[in-house]
Amino acid sequence: MPEGPIEQSPATLKALSSPLRRRILHHLGVHGPGNSTTIAEAVGESSGTTSYHLRRLAEAGLIAEAPELAKGRERWWRTVRADRRMPDLATLSDEDRMAAEALLRARFEEDLDLLAAAFSQGGDREGWAQGSRGGGHMTLEEMREFHEEYVKLLQRFTHGPEDAPPGARPVIVRWFAAPDPRVPRRGEESNGP
Repeated sequence: MPEGPIEQSPATLKALSSPLRRRILHHLGVHGPGNSTTIAEAVGESSGTTSYHLRRLAEAGLIAEAPELAKGRERWWRTVRADRRMPDLATLSDEDRMAAEALLRARFEEDLDLLAAAFSQGGDREGWAQGSRGGGHMTLEEMREFHEEYVKLLQRFTHGPEDAPPGARPVIVRWFAAPDPRVPRRGEESNGP
């Protein structure tokens, strides 16, 4: 994994705006390298369609060729593991900010669907599902430090599909933090519920 965080460019955000590209990334992230034919079968698309989207993902730096797996003219791809971060929305043009916000909304919806599906499939009888909710008061600096520590912890305990130890399963891990929109800042009037 590259050292340090990588701020996603507007071009990367555009590449991620496609639900099919996000499904392709998920497939590669869970199952390891694949070619346009194997990925097409997995995501229910034609190999021509997946080939096009694989090239767009590669242009955005989200995947890379795996030439050691190729036979003849066939191209194999793998994910590029990295600590990718959303850019500061305030620094984006109006058009790029709207695209980033749309991507965030789509990802949140996908995450809620994943969580609902994980618990609707009979629950977790082996104890894999973990969770915690909390809140409190933090300064912006403390929030940023907390985030950095979270990322370090995630990197310490997660593996890619090619280097996962025996007994490892694909897991989804999400965290978010934001100021509570129900509570006004000190000195501000409440406009909310």
